[in-house]
Amino acid sequence: MFDLDGVLVDSEPVWEEVRRAFVADHGGTWQPDTQSRLMGMSTAEWAAYLHSLGVSLPPDEIARGVVDQMAARYRDGVPLMPGAVKAVRRLYETVTLGLASSSPRALIDAVLDAAELKQCFAATVSTEEVARGKPAPDGYLEAALRLGVDPRGCVAVEDSSNGLRSAHAAGMRVIAVPHPHYPPAPDALALAWRVLPDLDALTPELLT
Repeated sequence: MFDLDGVLVDSEPVWEEVRRAFVADHGGTWQPDTQSRLMGMSTAEWAAYLHSLGVSLPPDEIARGVVDQMAARYRDGVPLMPGAVKAVRRLYETVTLGLASSSPRALIDAVLDAAELKQCFAATVSTEEVARGKPAPDGYLEAALRLGVDPRGCVAVEDSSNGLRSAHAAGMRVIAVPHPHYPPAPDALALAWRVLPDLDALTPELLT
């Protein structure tokens, strides 16, 4: 099970830039811990959170505005993480792959289409499609359900604190590939089964 943001696509800096500017442009105040809080939230959750920062729009308009800006940025080029495409294709040769992401469905599809990886995933889930975003386990549990597998037999690849907590809460073994600029909290990293320096180190042999 792959996460998307921060694992396959280096989108966290883009998300932060877009949402920070959106908050500033609409009367809100970005807090020092805002980015870390937002990582892993579903669209509805982060839109409500930005509204709570003083953004003078209802959450549904906040979500639509931010996602439209993200889609526009992706049309200019998707910032894939180093080794992402090779890692997915390497594992695809030997194991069944799923994806559980906090991104909206439109952005998940945009990334996978641009990277020509959509055919590698037997199931993909956006936390828009479940009740709760990360750190709740809902997205990972739904991905396992769609694959028809026991989540306890799955291995998740994550980067963020909320992602690590989500996959662990789903009963999965978790491989952490920390983002160099957005490292997970020590207590979240402690939940990882393995910690890797980058995606080049992710091989089928590590999954057993």
